[in-house]
Amino acid sequence: MTSELIRDYLLRSRDVVQAAIDEPEFTSVTLKIVDYVSAALARGHKLLLAGNGGSAADAQHIAGEFLSRLNYDRAPTAAIALTTDSSVLTAIGNDYGYEKVFERQILGLGSAGDVFFAISTSGRSPNILRAIGAARQKRLIVVGLTGKAGGDMASLCDVCLRAPSDSTPLIQQIHITAAHIVCGLVEARLFPRSTQTAAKSVASV
Repeated sequence: MTSELIRDYLLRSRDVVQAAIDEPEFTSVTLKIVDYVSAALARGHKLLLAGNGGSAADAQHIAGEFLSRLNYDRAPTAAIALTTDSSVLTAIGNDYGYEKVFERQILGLGSAGDVFFAISTSGRSPNILRAIGAARQKRLIVVGLTGKAGGDMASLCDVCLRAPSDSTPLIQQIHITAAHIVCGLVEARLFPRSTQTAAKSVASV
């Protein structure tokens, strides 16, 4: 029985990846995200990311890939997960309510031209929806990552990537896979390997 459950989950995981592969819009939206992020970082702007639960972990994971590296050594790019400062989160949650924990950070840290990654598998998380509103107010670019239905947030984003699933774990798998694709393409666009190789050669002389 246990082995059957394992196989079933792996098959469902495979099927949702295949659904993403077969969906032209998934590819086109992913490329739009690459364009937005590349342009913003090239102009000296930053990425802000937020989500709840597993999506909070995804926000931190994605920020780490951008700020550190993904495939090879290169200059860091500015990315901040709004899910990591316990003092800020508890202060805002206590003083203003949990629905404002990301909204207030965006109002304080966001600048016009930055990119906000709003991550919600349901598309209905109140604190994410309020954060999108704050991002709009501050003239940030809003990138949504959500599930098949899109929830309330899909129409509020500049671009919204919908994982082709209604299952939270499978949606999260697609989100992090798409994020790796985006980060890898942005990395290659802003820091071509040939430039990195040349820089290392000069440094070693």
